Amino acid sequence: MNLKFAEADAPSTPIHIVPGEGVTDWAEEQPDRIRAWVEAIRFKGVLGSVAIIPGEDGSAAAAVIGIGTKAQRARVRFALAAAQPKLPDGVYHIAGDLHGLDPDEQALGWLLSRYRFGRYKKAKAPGAELKPLQGIDKAHVEAIAAGECLTRDLINTPASDMGPEELELATTELAREFGAGLESIAGDDLLERNFPMIHAVGRAASGAPRLLDMRWGHSGPALTLVGKGVCFDTGGLNLKPGSSMGLMKKDMGGAATVLGLARMIMALDMPLQLRVLVPTAENSVSSQSMRPGDVLTSRKGLTVEIKNTDAEGRLILADALALADEEPPELMISMATLTGSARVAVGPDIAPFFATEPALADAIRAGGTAAADPVWELPFHEPYGTMIEPSIADLSNAPASAFGGSITAALFLRRFVTKTKRYAHFDIFNWQHKTAPGRPVGGVGQGARAMLAALPELLEI
Repeated sequence: MNLKFAEADAPSTPIHIVPGEGVTDWAEEQPDRIRAWVEAIRFKGVLGSVAIIPGEDGSAAAAVIGIGTKAQRARVRFALAAAQPKLPDGVYHIAGDLHGLDPDEQALGWLLSRYRFGRYKKAKAPGAELKPLQGIDKAHVEAIAAGECLTRDLINTPASDMGPEELELATTELAREFGAGLESIAGDDLLERNFPMIHAVGRAASGAPRLLDMRWGHSGPALTLVGKGVCFDTGGLNLKPGSSMGLMKKDMGGAATVLGLARMIMALDMPLQLRVLVPTAENSVSSQSMRPGDVLTSRKGLTVEIKNTDAEGRLILADALALADEEPPELMISMATLTGSARVAVGPDIAPFFATEPALADAIRAGGTAAADPVWELPFHEPYGTMIEPSIADLSNAPASAFGGSITAALFLRRFVTKTKRYAHFDIFNWQHKTAPGRPVGGVGQGARAMLAALPELLEI
């Protein structure tokens, strides 16, 4: 799959971008032949519409892309990507005004619109290639597209081919590509190395649970990424209904997202020390399953009463966060498909996050706006902490109250981060339910682009 821009010196066809409210003005500026053609086909500049202007020999001399009205553009990211699949195969370049569209956003959307998941059936990507838009950082945009592609591929692969072992293999390939170091702690070695909750969640499955620890870079500020890698979640003994299991291959979306973000960072050779921790397991059912009412002792020493075996993601994250906190970085980020409450709060398209410092939250918000990666801050509301404190253990993994579920989950995780001052947690969905420009149905990254845009300010690099 080609997620790169065409060469700058390649022969190409011009693309004219026309807003819905400016079709007449644009047409009046064109030669009579083009104006007559646009009027004849009744081109209205509708978002995603395409008109091919024929040359005197009948070949395509130019293309016109409609980007709709201002109100329509406000409702969509990657406006140019809406038209890209409709263009004939070939190489194109943007001619003229972008009409307020952000060039980096549109360039990225164009590349992402070429993504297809073709592992199990042939899926031809659109053949329209684009030269780099004027003023963009070509390498930067291509690195983001490649990282997003990795995230999508990992999420879209079903658990039959993406269990903990396969996720380790994918991480190994990434580490090898960029010269990173990787350690894997698997099976009963998790108990010997004091990762009891990762072991407890994954011990019922045939594929051994494990903790992946990847390190890259030798100088600069330290950044640690932690991603939930539950490759399939049955709910354990608190078994999910069938209707809730259909998308559970995406329960490793947090791991997929931090690996995609790590790929972006390494491809851009950012001057920092990167550590990526991926606790990965399958939450399955057997005689070895953890039970409601069990009490687990975490790596940090805190005891956790299991109120619901379907609240397993926070358990594996807790052991990984405790490890990360033993070597406190300048910045720690965790990402996880953790709670349905987050979806109720902000819907599937926005990535809610929690931050320990206002300046950290401000930088993430600004990064989300700059990178067309919508985020929204939710609070670490300490008064809700009593909801995760049961009578017989230090913590409960599932409060009895359904209120504030995303907040109580975040508070649970924060109990395992005590030395690292700057910590942010993303509770993400990682799935696109219906096709949108640059985002086909299936797995999708959330929060990674926002964090990438925020890192230079946060780590002063």
